[in-house]
Order: sequence, then structure tokens, then C-alpha cells
Amino acid sequence: MNESSINLTSSEIGSLWTMYMNVSMSKQMLRFMLQHLHDPEMKEVVQHGYDMSAGQLSELNALFKREQFAIPNGFSDKDVNMEAPWLFTDIFCLTYVNHMAKIGTALYTSYLTMSYRDDIFNFLSQCLDDSKQLYHQALQVSLKKGINARHPYISVPKETDFIESKKYFSGLNPFSTKRPLNAVEISHLYLNILTNSIGAKLCIAFAQTSPTKKVQDYMLRLREVSNKHITLFSDTLMKESVEAPHIPDVGVSHSTTKTFSDKMMMFHMSLIMSAGIGNYATGGALSQRSDLSINYERLSIEVARLAKSGADLMIENRWLEQPPGIKNRTKLAKEKD
Repeated sequence: MNESSINLTSSEIGSLWTMYMNVSMSKQMLRFMLQHLHDPEMKEVVQHGYDMSAGQLSELNALFKREQFAIPNGFSDKDVNMEAPWLFTDIFCLTYVNHMAKIGTALYTSYLTMSYRDDIFNFLSQCLDDSKQLYHQALQVSLKKGINARHPYISVPKETDFIESKKYFSGLNPFSTKRPLNAVEISHLYLNILTNSIGAKLCIAFAQTSPTKKVQDYMLRLREVSNKHITLFSDTLMKESVEAPHIPDVGVSHSTTKTFSDKMMMFHMSLIMSAGIGNYATGGALSQRSDLSINYERLSIEVARLAKSGADLMIENRWLEQPPGIKNRTKLAKEKD
């Protein structure tokens, strides 16, 4: 059967639409970063990311035209002021690409498992491979430069062991001693410190350069919450004598010139928060100490509330593009005349 005669499923439509929005945003972020990068190896990584985004966007546009699929507005050159002064350090740009490649790898894996048509499956498979290669390239450069925050080392197990008491899962009683963190729990605490650190820096850059008071206030609120979460996760590690991650020079300049559109900045933080909630859900599900699981759940709710207030602000300013959906059948039936 001809692929074009097989209708796209709701999952394929949703995945392709979301991908278009994310990729069109990433392309504009990387386009601006490229203009001000100095380190040739870091610039090569960012250029790779930009080329990947541009190629995927071209493929999506062609696919949408073939399917008579309304092309989303997404983000374009008008969402970036290329005349604005530099905003991000070179190391931040490299760290940003590393982080976004992680998000992309997770998203493409999810999209791939919900695709059915061979052409969609093959396209998403290629996108997943590209994202993995970009992450690996960014990782190798950061390791070479000595700027990658490795997860902490612990002793390699010399023998297998079994949980012998239900107390292994406890952790809420303040009068009892909590068991030491295991490797899985350390990994997710560490990861969430790193991701919150990147989010906090983006918030500062966006707050500084937005001309809109409500957007400025929102970004500063996000930064405050990110820093609070970083402190909580770091304190949990420090109690076990595990060092919290530190990345040097992951910073932004003092520029206050409008650089990105408010619409794009708000969308970007929405994407970051969605990924963060996913990280918290995974961390909570895989943590076997009850205090950690409850913390992840509590913090997820806090982030979800912030995301909702951000969505309200976007709706208020007509910045929030609506995903494809089904028609309201009751409304159609009543208004058909």
C-alpha cells in the first residue's frame, strides 16, 4: 500500500506538530548563539545543532505539504534580534546544546514508539540518531575542555546484595536515621541539579532582555524556584558527603537589549519545565527512599502550577499556538444549520 494513502494517526500528528514547534525554536536560539561564539570546537558543535534543526525543519515542511497538514506558525527569523549584543558565554552555549540534545533524544524516542507509517518511523529514527550524535559530540568537547560536570563516583559493588527490611524504603521519620542514598537516587538528584542550573541561567537571560514587565517577573519567579530546588537536591547529596555539580562559566552577559520575542522565550521555558516534570517523575518513580519520592512529587506540582501560570500569560497575549485536535461534535451537531 502506498504510504501516502495511509492516514496519519493522532499520535503521529501530535508528535510532528510538537516537533515542528520545538525545532523551529531551537533553530533560532542556535542561530543567535553562532553569531557570537569564539571557541572553534564549541562553535562546531553549535553549528552541527543548527544544521540538524534546519534540516529537520525542511523535512517537516515538505511532509506537511504532502499531507495537506496546516504548517504551524512556530518560530522564525522575526523572533530573534540578530543585532543584539552577545548574551551567552561559549561554555553556556555548549552546555545548552548538550542539554537540549538530551531532551531531544528523550522526545524522539517517545515519538518513535508512537509512529506507525514507515516514512514517519524512518524520519524519526534519523532524528533520534542525529540527536544522539549531537549529544555525544557536545559531551566529547566538554570533556576535552574539562568543563563537563561528571556524576559522582561511588565504590563499585564487589558482591550482590538483597534488601532485607522494609525500612529500606522509609525516610519520612525525622527521628530515625535515613539509609544512605543508592546509585540510582544519586544519579537523578545530580541530573536535576544540572537541569535546574541551566534553566535558572536561561531565566536570567530572558528576564534581562524582555521588554515586558509580566514576562520579566515570571522569569525571575522561575529562577527563584529553580534555585530553591537546586538547594534542596544539593543539601540531600551533601548530607551523604556527595559533592553537588558545578559547571564553570555557565553564564550570561549583562545585556538588556531585546534579543528574543516574548512568545519564544515563554515557549522555551514551557518546554524546559515539561522536560523537568518528566525528570522529576522518573526520579520519583526510581527512588526507593520515601522522602525522595515525596519531594519529587511535591516539586512537580510546584512546577506544574508555574507552567499553568505561564500558559495563562501566553493565552492572554495570544502567544500560545493550539495543537491539532478533534472537532467538538456536540457543537457541530447543534450549529450545522
